[in-house]
Amino acid sequence: MQNPATDDFILTTKNLTKEFKGFVAVNDVSLNVRRGEIHALIGPNGAGKTTCFNLLTKFLEPTRGAIHFNGVDITHEKSAQIARRGVVRSFQISAVFPHLTVLENVRIALQRNLGTSFHFWKSERTLDVLNERAMALLGDVGLTEYAKTITVEMPYGRKRALEIATTLALEPELMLLDEPTQGMGHEDVDRVMQLIKKVSANRTILMVEHNMKVVAGISDTITVLARGAVLSEGNYAKVAADPLVIEAYMGTEANEAEAA
Repeated sequence: MQNPATDDFILTTKNLTKEFKGFVAVNDVSLNVRRGEIHALIGPNGAGKTTCFNLLTKFLEPTRGAIHFNGVDITHEKSAQIARRGVVRSFQISAVFPHLTVLENVRIALQRNLGTSFHFWKSERTLDVLNERAMALLGDVGLTEYAKTITVEMPYGRKRALEIATTLALEPELMLLDEPTQGMGHEDVDRVMQLIKKVSANRTILMVEHNMKVVAGISDTITVLARGAVLSEGNYAKVAADPLVIEAYMGTEANEAEAA
């Protein structure tokens, strides 16, 4: 009989810990990512967010603790196994080919469904069956007009949209987005924020994000990390009013000001 909690939470961690030669980067973190939500992982620089992501996608092995996806213990599985289960981190498949067209990049991501992921010597005609699906994905992320554009010639924000399209090509059940709006201007931030909201339909998103406008605008639940541990959790209004969160962020800003 399935645990009722499994239906509510797609991803859970229990006492997740990662130590590097005595330094505790992630300290006893227990996450509960609710199915169908956009869950943001935030915190000051050095809070352990990226290390936590690396543990979840198995680029790092935890020192202690457990990770469950859809009720299955995946703590010791490899990153490829995790991806096959439907947990996909954006950069895992979004190292886009800069000198191929936007359409070609999405087609390559779709090749996994044909079982020809590395058969680059095959005739291009064998990939034509993927065009319709690739164009549909480009439509989902607002890149239809860029289909024939060489990727390197696209604006930065549009490249990030392409990364999301190639992530969607793997049909993830859980998307992990690492700083999806980093380095963007206001217009691109707004566009990508709306895009994330759109593609969250029928899937769950866990994202690391620094831009508080994005976090406040689209997140259902927010977990705040500080010094590797969970400091606060809840909706934006709850965590923004938490004195511990205010102190953690203001302390960081004060330290940066002193350093400057």
